[in-house]
Amino acid sequence: MAAALDDNLTAVLHGIEDLRLEQRPIPEIADDEVLLAMDSVGICGSDVHYLAHGRIGHFILTKPMIIGHEAAGVVAKLGKKVTNLKVGDRVAIEPGVPCRYCDHCKQGKYNLCADMVFCATPPYDGNLTRYYKHAADFCFKLPDHVSMEEGALLEPLSVGVHACRRGGVGLGSKVLILGAGPIGLVTLLAAQSMGASEILITDLVQSRLDVAKELGATHTLLLSVDQSAEDVSKKVHEIMTEEPNISIDCCGAESSARLAIFATRSGGVVVIVGMGAPEIKLPLINALAREVDIRGIFRYCNDYSAALALVASGKVNVKRLVTQHFDITETDKAFETSRRGLGGAIKVMIHVQPRDTNNPIKF
Repeated sequence: MAAALDDNLTAVLHGIEDLRLEQRPIPEIADDEVLLAMDSVGICGSDVHYLAHGRIGHFILTKPMIIGHEAAGVVAKLGKKVTNLKVGDRVAIEPGVPCRYCDHCKQGKYNLCADMVFCATPPYDGNLTRYYKHAADFCFKLPDHVSMEEGALLEPLSVGVHACRRGGVGLGSKVLILGAGPIGLVTLLAAQSMGASEILITDLVQSRLDVAKELGATHTLLLSVDQSAEDVSKKVHEIMTEEPNISIDCCGAESSARLAIFATRSGGVVVIVGMGAPEIKLPLINALAREVDIRGIFRYCNDYSAALALVASGKVNVKRLVTQHFDITETDKAFETSRRGLGGAIKVMIHVQPRDTNNPIKF
C-alpha cells in the first residue's frame, strides 16, 4: 500500500557520516512534472562516497541533501501538461534533467549540460523518499513484466550502455573490463548484448569474479595490489585469444587506467568510467605511439530507452545483481551493508513504500 499523504519519510544526508531519516513535505509539482510514490531505490557507490567524504570532485555537500538516484516509482499525480503518462503507471526514473536549451542539449549531449539537475548531486535532492517529483519526460514507463527493482537498475545499466557505445563495442569485439563491481558487471551485460565475442573481466575479489562468470564473462582474472600494470597486461594477452581492442576501466584507480592502456591493442580504445583521484600518472607516450584513444564518460545520454529494451526483451538479466533488500526504515543498515560489502553485497535495494501484500499500491 502507499504511504499516507502526510507520511513522506525521507533519507537526508546532513554531512559526513550523518545520514538521518526525517519527514519532509510532499512536493508540489509543476505542469510538466509528475508526483511519484517511490518504490525501489538502489544504493550507488556515489551515494556511499558522499556519506563517507561529503564530496565527489567539485560536487561538494554544503547543505542537507536527500540521497538516492537509482530508482523506480508509481505515478501518483500528473502535472497539467503531462500527456505521456497516467496515474498508476510504473516508471523508471532517469535522474538527470538538463536545461534542454543549451548547445549541448540541442546537439543531443545533454549529459554535458552545465545546468543539469541531477538527483543526489549537490545542491540537488535525490529520491530516497516516499514521495518525489520529477520531469515527466525523464520517466520511462515499465512494461508489466518488468519489476520495479529492474526499473531502478536501469540507471547503472545505462552507464554500462553508454560506456560500451563510447568504446564502439560491436559484433566480434574483444573487450577487457577492469573491475567487477556493479558498474563493471552491467558493462559486461551491455557488452554481451552489443555483440562482444570475448570479454575478460578483472577484480581483486574472487566472489565478484564468480558472479561475472555466472553472468557470462568469457574469462576472469584475479588481481593483487602488488602487481604492475605491465605484468598484468601480459597475462591479459596470454588469456585472451586476441589483444582487446576495447578496454573499459570501471575502477577509477591509477593502476587500472594504466593497465587499460598497456593491454589495449594498437589502434584500440580505452574508456574511463570510474572516477578516482583528480590527477593520475598515465603512460601517455605508449598510448600516443600506438594510437590508443582514451575516452571518458559522464553518466549517460539517450541510453535509458536502450537499457529498458535490453531488460524488457530478456537479453539482459539485472536481477542477479540485487543481493540484499531493506526497508527505508533500515537505511543505515542498508548503507553499512553496501559500503562494507557485507554478505557479498553487489547491489543493495531499499524498498520505500510500506509493504502490504494483501493491498497492493493503489491511487
